[in-house]
Amino acid sequence: MADKAIVPVGVRLTTDIEYRPNRLNPYHARVRWFDPATKRRLSLSEGKADEDEAQEWLQSIIEAAEAGLSPSLATMKLAEYGNANMDLALRGLELKTLDPYLSGWRMRVVPALGHLAVRMITNGAVDRTVQNWIADELSRSTVKNTIAVLVRVMEQAVRDGIIKVNPARVTGWQKLYKQAEDELLDPRALALPDWETLVTLADALMAASHDEYRGWGEVVIFAACTAARIGEISGCRVGDIDTTQWIWTVRRQTTPAPGGLTDKGTKGKRARKVPIVEEIRPLVAQRILSAGPNPDARLFTGPRGGRISTAVLRDATHWDTVVTKLGYEHLRRHDLRHTALTWFADAGVQVHVLRRIAGHGSLTTTQRYLHPDVHKITAAGAALSAHFNVLRAPRSLPSPIVMTR
Repeated sequence: MADKAIVPVGVRLTTDIEYRPNRLNPYHARVRWFDPATKRRLSLSEGKADEDEAQEWLQSIIEAAEAGLSPSLATMKLAEYGNANMDLALRGLELKTLDPYLSGWRMRVVPALGHLAVRMITNGAVDRTVQNWIADELSRSTVKNTIAVLVRVMEQAVRDGIIKVNPARVTGWQKLYKQAEDELLDPRALALPDWETLVTLADALMAASHDEYRGWGEVVIFAACTAARIGEISGCRVGDIDTTQWIWTVRRQTTPAPGGLTDKGTKGKRARKVPIVEEIRPLVAQRILSAGPNPDARLFTGPRGGRISTAVLRDATHWDTVVTKLGYEHLRRHDLRHTALTWFADAGVQVHVLRRIAGHGSLTTTQRYLHPDVHKITAAGAALSAHFNVLRAPRSLPSPIVMTR
């Protein structure tokens, strides 16, 4: 494709798009310019899936150059920019505050947003990211410190002229914690009603995914039958499944970390055993067969063999859109765990056993799943009335004693 010369304020840009077949992103967009300070010819390029996407990328650089930004600064990713400017962003903080801020940056901000260009980070992207942190059950202080470091880095970007408004100044996120606390008081209210609804959900999510990848639906069904977190399912290996007794030993979870996803111990820091019910044994057996003989192979992966996270599952299946169409607009991935624990409780599983399956540290947490349904309350009242009737019933008199000589 032909080069196009663009003359923005202060910098002369030359752009072109080259089609390179047999590549995942075949449209190679490139911008070249002379650095006014060094007089050297510089260039940037990225591969895009289609020509329109490539044109949009070039146009964003042109607009940034017209605003006085160099192309390298306009396209800089958040992780790179933050790492290069962290000292400036955190200047003036006390030493005791630096550690939680830097931890929040490494462990949460970079995995969630670090791959995006600073100029492409929007209020909506930050809102969704914060909601995901809360859904992953991070503490208030952890989320507060993580937002704070993101705000400071983005504020530095405002001072550098990369963006005009700081998109990280989110409000109202504390209310989400109140909502989460209310839900935890009655987790049964978050459960799916029955098996048919679960299958319908799994099929709809699969149908909405790219190439209708069956694995997404299987992850959802497996989660709702094992009370496991999505990260624990991602960390499940073939060798963790005992197909003789049909028990899964939960040993690890996959979580976000600097540079991508990584495996670590379970949330409770100890392994636990979970039964694999008959309804999902064929599914599990087929996945074991597909994974091959290696006991360290992952039982569940993405369509290209990648590791799964709750964010990956959400984005790949268009989760929010699908659950809204089905009438479960408030359903989150974590609610699949609530579903399984509710079903186990309704099946009569004793509370101390349910606690072990869930991996709860507190028995009080497990007992919240034992709240009886209305029909059970009615039945309990009827049983007590029947007991009272027995107590009120006249007792037969004993036979008289006849004395003989």
